[in-house]
Amino acid sequence: MPTTSKKNDLLEYKGHPLMRKDNIIYYGSMSDSHIIMMQILDSADMKDLPVAKRVSVQLQQTGANVRNKDRIVKKTEKNSLWSAMDIASIWLDRALGSR
Repeated sequence: MPTTSKKNDLLEYKGHPLMRKDNIIYYGSMSDSHIIMMQILDSADMKDLPVAKRVSVQLQQTGANVRNKDRIVKKTEKNSLWSAMDIASIWLDRALGSR
């Protein structure tokens, strides 16, 4: 379950910050070596609320010296936000060497 950080009221999931801009969700901190970018590609209404049906997940390097075409380390597509968050937390923890 996402929690909020007391420092600056950022939403967190499993100890990493979550930030959203339109249909893109960033998971992780830009000060770390890697982040996750999730883009909601398709959604459907369920009881008048939009629910993600297709989500693109990318593990990306954050280094300033990394070329844009080399930035993406791994990518996949999932059929729900829950599945996307699950793989995102695993990939990010492995990339950062935590847990």
